[in-house]
Formats: sequence, C-alpha cells, structure tokens
Amino acid sequence: MIDSERYPRLSQLESPADLRRLGDADLPTVAQELRDYLVESVASSGGHFGAGLGVIELTVALHYLFDTPRDRLVWDVGHQCYPHKILTGRRDRITTVKKKDGLAPFPRREESEYDTFGVGHSSTSISAALGMAIAAQRKGDGRKVVAVIGDGAATAGMAFEALNHGGDVEPDMLVVLNDNGMSISENVGAMSKMLARLLSSRRLNQLRDRAKRAMPRGSFVWRFFRRWEEHAKGMFVPSTLFEELGFHYTGPIDGHDLPALLHALRTVKELKGPQLLHVVTTKGKGYAPAESEQIEYHAVGPFDPVKGLAKKAPGKPTYTDIFSDWLCDMAATDARLYGITPAMREGSGLVRFSQEYPQRYFDVAIAEQHAVTLAAGMACEGAKPVVAIYSTFLQRAYDQLIHDVAIQNLDVTFAIDRAGVVGPDGATHAGSFDLSYLRCIPNMLVMAPSDETECRQMLTTGFRHAGPAAVRYPRGSGPGHAVDKELTELPIGKAELRREGRGIAILAFGSPVAAAEAVARELDATLVNMRFVKPLDEELLRQLVRTHEAFVTVEDNAVMGGAGSAVAEFFAAEGVSKPVLLLGLPDLFLDHASREDLLAQSGIDADGIRRGIRQRFAALLPAMAAPLRSAG
Repeated sequence: MIDSERYPRLSQLESPADLRRLGDADLPTVAQELRDYLVESVASSGGHFGAGLGVIELTVALHYLFDTPRDRLVWDVGHQCYPHKILTGRRDRITTVKKKDGLAPFPRREESEYDTFGVGHSSTSISAALGMAIAAQRKGDGRKVVAVIGDGAATAGMAFEALNHGGDVEPDMLVVLNDNGMSISENVGAMSKMLARLLSSRRLNQLRDRAKRAMPRGSFVWRFFRRWEEHAKGMFVPSTLFEELGFHYTGPIDGHDLPALLHALRTVKELKGPQLLHVVTTKGKGYAPAESEQIEYHAVGPFDPVKGLAKKAPGKPTYTDIFSDWLCDMAATDARLYGITPAMREGSGLVRFSQEYPQRYFDVAIAEQHAVTLAAGMACEGAKPVVAIYSTFLQRAYDQLIHDVAIQNLDVTFAIDRAGVVGPDGATHAGSFDLSYLRCIPNMLVMAPSDETECRQMLTTGFRHAGPAAVRYPRGSGPGHAVDKELTELPIGKAELRREGRGIAILAFGSPVAAAEAVARELDATLVNMRFVKPLDEELLRQLVRTHEAFVTVEDNAVMGGAGSAVAEFFAAEGVSKPVLLLGLPDLFLDHASREDLLAQSGIDADGIRRGIRQRFAALLPAMAAPLRSAG
C-alpha cells in the first residue's frame, strides 16, 4: 500500500479521472511523486525501469488531457508502461509485476480497460491505433486515438507501413514519437540520424515560431512567410519525411517540460487528420545512475535505490555467454563470418564481437525481417552470416526464413536465444514454438543442446554445414559443464545414448535432458540425448524400438508439431505401434512466472516427467504402481 505521507498527491489518484480533477499547477508534483514511487517500487521488486522514468511527464499529460479509457492510448513495446499502470488503478500492485499471478510487464487487455492493445514486440502501436481510429470514425463515436512509439521502435518496417497507410486514409489520430536515442541499446541507422538533425533544428523552429507570432495572421507577409516556410522546411528540417507521408509534424519539444507538453498536446488534440508530435525525453530521467547507465538500467532486479545496482558476482556462464565466446573464436578462424542482430547486441551476446570485429558486425535496428534477408544476400556472395536472434523475434521473420533462406538453401546460421520457457516476461517473449516452426521447413538443420559444450559444438556444426542451420538454446545458464574450447563438430543427425535401461526409453531434446536423466536413473529407463530435431537419428530409434516397450519424448517447446511429434510421425511411417508419451509445453499461452514455475506447470521438470511416466506407464513400472494406486 502506498505511503500517503510520502506521496500525498499520488495516493489520492485511483484513476485518470482523479488526475483530471487537478489543475495544471498540480501536475509537476504528481509527476515527481510518480517518479519517486516508480524508483521505490522497481527497486523493491525489479522490472523494466529506465524507459518508464523517461515518460513520467508524458504519461501524466496524456491521461490528464485525454479521456482515457474512452480515448484510446496505445503503448509500443510496453517497457515504458509502468507509470501508466500506476495511474490506472494498479498502483498498489505494481510490485507484483513479472511475478506469478501478478501484473504483466506489458500492457495486457485482460488486465485493464486502460490497456487498449496487448504488446510485447515493438513497432505495433501505429498499426493498432490506426485500426482503432478507422473503426471509431466509421462508427462516428468521436473518440481520440493516441499511439506512443519510441524512436527505436520507429525503425521497424511495420511502423513505416502504418505511417504510409495512415497518411493515405487520413484518420483523426495522434502519433507521439518518444525520442530518447535508445531502445534497449543505443539506436542505430538513418532514422536515428534524422531525428538528431531534427533536434539540431530546434533553434530554427523557435525562431520561426517567434516570427509567425509577430505577424498579423492572414496578412500578405504572413502568407508569404507560410509559403517560404514549407520550402525552408525541406532544406533545413528533415520533418518533411513525416509531412510527405501525410502526418502533420509538431516538434521537437522537451518531453520533461510539462507546460510545453500540455500546450503542444492541447493544440494537436483539436487538429483533424493524422498528427505526429515529436517529444524528446531522457531514458532513466530523474534517477542519476539510470541516466548515466541506460543500458544497464533498462531492466533490473531488486536493488538499493541509494546505492544503485550492485555488481554481479561471476557465476556459471549463460548460453548467451557461450555463444558470445564461440562467435569471436570462430570469427578468428574464418573471415567469411559476419554477425547480425536486430537491435539486441547485449541480449544476444554480441558486445565483444562488435568491439573485436566492428567491420563484420551489423546491428540492423528493430528489423527482424531485414536481418534475415540481409543474411541471405550476404550468403549469395559467399559470406557465412550468423543471425543472433531471440526465438520470439524470429517469428517476425518467418516468411524471410522460408522464402529468402530455406528455399534457396543458403548458408545462414541462426543462433536462437531465449528458446522454450523464458519466464517473467510472459507469453509475448516465450520461445515456445521454434522447434515446431523450424522442423517443418525443408533444408533446415535444427539442433537443441543439452549443455554448454554441446551448444558450442552445435554452433560449430551449423556454421560449417552448407545450408541453413539453427541452434536453439534457453535463457540463463546450463547444468554447469566445463566448456571444451575446441571448435568441434558433431556428426549430423546422431543422438547420444546417455543411459541404457529397460522397458521405457526417454528421448529428451535440449535443456530438459538433465531433468530427464535424473528420472531415468530412478526408473531404470533408457535416456537418449537426441541433440538433433531435424534430422532425427532414425537408425538409433529403430534399434530402440526392438528393445523397448514404450517411449517418452521431452522438449521445452509446444507439444503440437514439436520434436516429439517428429518422433511419433517417424514411428507411424515405420509402422511402429508402440505407445509414445509426448511431454512438452501445453496448448496455451503460459503466463508470466519464473522459468522454474513454468517448467513445473508444464510438467517438464523432473517431478513432472516422473509423474507423467507413472500415470501413463504404471504397468511397466511395477515398483511404482502400488504408490500410484494408493495416491489415487
């Protein structure tokens, strides 16, 4: 519960309607209390941090001037939505963000009527807001629609597609471009440079506005100046990009200056047609460590707000670390290697590579489709590109994966991070489907490592394979095996028989191997580390069919169409009628919780695997049957 003595204004605000009862002069106090409360809350529980601090004043101004939730407010990505959640009835639950049964880390329609569009991936806000604006106009209900998009998200093709369409159909809508020079990392590309030029033109804008105010409106001089202004804009101010797309451009303005924000928003609110307001903010604003270390403070665990983030003690290397080291080691041996990331340098482990091989490193901004086809083009000229990408983000480039890479059988390696159960970021960031959507594509080599060394070996195997190859690995660290530093290949399509048992054969793919191995020892079952999802080790499967009565597949992927389905399909094609238990992620979108909670919920931790086998194959496990019957 919020402390009303420390937060006298904020504690009285249960909804934006309460905010709108205040006067303009009260809003700076509200903004300061909101900023202090956000620091206190995220410091105690963790969560996305810097982006929210950067939009405090903007969030207050939008909810103050627009009649939310009747007026639609659409946030892009959602990293910046914590202040929005605090002002829209979720203030006292904000410390539950990312926790099991707590608030979602992003806008979510089921959570609140103020969350008008669910998000997690970037660059969707303008398209969604445009759809809302068109539908509202057709119904004639007069509601306002506002999209808030960061300059990083504005680099994606989808944002340009929406701007192009919006300028053509001319709806009454407002796009607020929140320009802070950052997404998770620093923004890159021509859009970022253009916005920088817009900032440098602020003095020109100020001089222009002063001159216009000094002239009698409608006079000959005023009309001449208006015509001159349009020509001058094209010469000096790159805002004409938005103007030519059909959006009336206003800005840039200081996004932390509440009076200026209110003035600008009041003006554009009353204008007809598509409007774009360019707002300049600072990520982490008002908390000095977050302002100076914007990447580090993008998302945080609990910390002491006085001392800031503590330095992490070295721990087991993560799979991302394994990839980072492998990429640099392989680049040292093969000059054809190029590293590509769609704006995830830190998350995907390309920091070291970008420093050691800057001429072979390409951050394409938030443009997953372009990243994949760029790699395809490189491969056409004899390069060997490696696309480092999260599983959930590769979904956005699925057509390019099929059409531009696989059909042409081009030599592109995909290092797929955050595969399977991811955890606190929820369904939008889960890598639940990659085995299903990869294994159905001809020419694809698909691998899932069970430990750190195997990850390195599979990356080497995929890179040296002549054709498209994917290595998918989970978030976090592996079982802690010492890493073999050699660049060793694995024989393609060959599994590893980890343990010979009897009766039941457990076929595990990727990260669940460790849990499956513990169960196999307990039940005296055979355990196979399958390694390859495509191609399967068909020779080993045929041998196991002759010596086992039943099979269990375990994977950190959707059961439907996944690796277990591949085994079942092979058995069906071979005429094998032995029972197969498929264990994996269920046919639903898993909510946000810890990775451990979600593995348990899905029945693919050790307890779940054991329980599933006992329930399905009690007759094959006489020692287990009695306790199972007594428990039932």
